[in-house]
Amino acid sequence: TFYYFARLCLDKTLLQCALQSRTLSGADAINALRPFYFAVHPDFFGQHPKEREVNENSLKRLNGYLENLQKPGFRSFKPTQLTFYVREREPNSSNVQESFSASGFRAVSFTLHTRDLLSTVLDILNSCSLSTEHVQSLHVNSQPHKEAKSTVNRPIKWDKTYYSFTGFKDPEEELEQAQRVETTLMSWLDDNEASAVKKLKKSLPLRKELERLKIELSRELQLSDIRWQRSWGIAHRCSQLHSLGRLVQQRPEILKNVKGRTVVFTDRSGMSAAGHIMLGTMDVHHHWTKIFERLPNYYKLQKRLLLLEDRISQLLGGIQVIYIEELQPLLTLEEYFETLSSFYNKLRDSRLPFHPRSLRGLQMILESDRYAPSLHEFGHFMIPMVCDPAALQWFIFAKAQEARENLKRKEEMLITEKELINTSTERFSLDRLYKEPSVSSAQMIDCCKRLLEESLPYLQGMHLCISHFYSVLQDGDLCIPWNWK
Repeated sequence: TFYYFARLCLDKTLLQCALQSRTLSGADAINALRPFYFAVHPDFFGQHPKEREVNENSLKRLNGYLENLQKPGFRSFKPTQLTFYVREREPNSSNVQESFSASGFRAVSFTLHTRDLLSTVLDILNSCSLSTEHVQSLHVNSQPHKEAKSTVNRPIKWDKTYYSFTGFKDPEEELEQAQRVETTLMSWLDDNEASAVKKLKKSLPLRKELERLKIELSRELQLSDIRWQRSWGIAHRCSQLHSLGRLVQQRPEILKNVKGRTVVFTDRSGMSAAGHIMLGTMDVHHHWTKIFERLPNYYKLQKRLLLLEDRISQLLGGIQVIYIEELQPLLTLEEYFETLSSFYNKLRDSRLPFHPRSLRGLQMILESDRYAPSLHEFGHFMIPMVCDPAALQWFIFAKAQEARENLKRKEEMLITEKELINTSTERFSLDRLYKEPSVSSAQMIDCCKRLLEESLPYLQGMHLCISHFYSVLQDGDLCIPWNWK
């Protein structure tokens, strides 16, 4: 008995020492994760809307995990699976600020189940293949007594009989169980429904205010629509509409050219490739005023752009050049014109032998961040700007029939998707059901069909977003992955 008692005391003492030696402050953790943040920050994925959205969602969930680690007495941890798109490093660069190239990125998925900041930081860096050397020096420097550094960090493995005798939980067994646990829709709704309801109720007055402001401004300016590029909170959106309303009162004469147009609040000001008026949320009224004053010139450039699309179409047998906001980066009109112009010159010089009007009825979008052509589920070709003309010709000829079949199926798929959204909204008494742009129609259809097989009383009156991850947004929207279990 004395042997086990002594061993128990030693176990507790060593465990306390180990925990103290592994202490890392919140500020230290942020500094240690700087290379990670630099590799995944959404601002560096402006040309990749899907990857940017994935990283935004994952960072929100990661920050919540890190905050919980720092709460006193917080012990209830659930494994958190995260996916990030990590920018690739240049192989020969030693400078962190220059070590990431624009050539591409890779997807990294990992599960967090650690209970202290240091282990979590190391797990994140190791999972993303980032150096951890700076963490060790940071950790040593943050300790009050450098001479206290010893071998207590080595893992202590007791025999299984020790845990049976003392009643303590075997940490290895706990970890294995945690890794086996997979979040299910029901269990997640059980844990998060109350929090979402509370946030939703708090946001309802602001939601009404947002709708009122949007209707009033759209009517006053005779706008086609008002949109937001990113999923800002309701309060943030109201603030942006108030700013636009003040500008309307101060300078009504500059807004005479906006009739029938769509205004999009985004990261920068200008006119988008789709012809929408972009108002940068970080810009002041002076910048917005300049955009409205330049509208006549933007409209002239837009006409030139449409002419350029027609010329490309003629060179490619009548295939129509289109721009799809949900699938392409939010380019300015000038950027898109330059892209089209460069592609047109390349086609003209190559003199591809497409028979006139042989590809009429087909569609294509031009992309600047791909190297191989592909065919979308909706039937349009996704053509890289740098694509070899001969390879392009072969690919279009080989996939033309499949493209026509996909285009026919597109309308059926969109109708099915809309019907399932309406049916699901009514069945579960949802206030709203929508999806993130990165979720395809096929994924949305599959998700709704499976939802309709379930009984989900939790969802009454809620706003449900179909995404790639579980999360509760700041205004109470419930986000669930399309492939939920």
